[in-house]
Amino acid sequence: MSLMTIFITPKGFDRAHIALIQRNAIRSWKELEPDVSIVLIGDDPGVAEAAAELGVRHIPQVKRNAAGTPLLSDIFAIARNSSDSPLLAYVNADILLMPNFLEAARKISQNEQQFLLVGQRWDLDIRRPVDFSAGWQERLMADVKTRGRRHPAGGSDYFVFPRSCFETLPDFAIGRSGWDNWMFYEARLKDWKLINCSETIDIIHQDHDYAHLPGGQPHYRQPESFENVKLAGGQRTVFTLLDCDWVMNRDGSLSRPRLTKEKFLRETEIFPLVGLKSKVLGDLAFALFHPKKAYGELRKRKKN
Repeated sequence: MSLMTIFITPKGFDRAHIALIQRNAIRSWKELEPDVSIVLIGDDPGVAEAAAELGVRHIPQVKRNAAGTPLLSDIFAIARNSSDSPLLAYVNADILLMPNFLEAARKISQNEQQFLLVGQRWDLDIRRPVDFSAGWQERLMADVKTRGRRHPAGGSDYFVFPRSCFETLPDFAIGRSGWDNWMFYEARLKDWKLINCSETIDIIHQDHDYAHLPGGQPHYRQPESFENVKLAGGQRTVFTLLDCDWVMNRDGSLSRPRLTKEKFLRETEIFPLVGLKSKVLGDLAFALFHPKKAYGELRKRKKN
């Protein structure tokens, strides 16, 4: 039994650059074997062939919405039902992982029962297959230091959690905005530790365009993203890394985030929602902190 099952629904492998970066990503995950197992879910072009080529499991059947986009609820259920790993990890298909990804998850799981690991990424333009010979991690991180860019703190490209968490999810469309923010919100709402691992886990996002999406528009501009936010419960559930209530330090220990003015105000704002578990009081707090936005939402509801 592996410690962790990494599961994804990759894009089709019919575009050269997308195929390149997805193969790079999956090969980096395979460097963590035998402690991880990998499952590709979905039947987009070339996925079955890539799974066979890379030596990972493939499950083609997945439920989709009316637009043909795979549903996150079914993806998570398939991963859970097809594995016995104590930890599950959804990782975006363009993300290169380093050994500290597994090391951090192992340390946390030894001491905690319910949690969600998330964190920032590095952005890097990669146009060729990664050389995975000895020293590949050091070479990549050196490249990041010279050419890479730290992505602004917002969402996360990985989600690591025990299989006792996230047993049910709304029918979110994968690859669109909103669902990842809900994952943060759900962890805080359920009083699981939401742990920011940005300082201990190094992940590299390989740059790409959005030609695979309708109109070539980024995911946050897609109608399905707006629907995801509705399924999540509205704008109050759009949580970010700022909402993490724990930080993993370089020595593997956990501590509370530094209480900046921004953090204090944010925690005050969301306390009625996640502390008192009241959506009504959460709406009132939002109106106090963001009166213009609240007024705009009210006007929009009246028009509809």
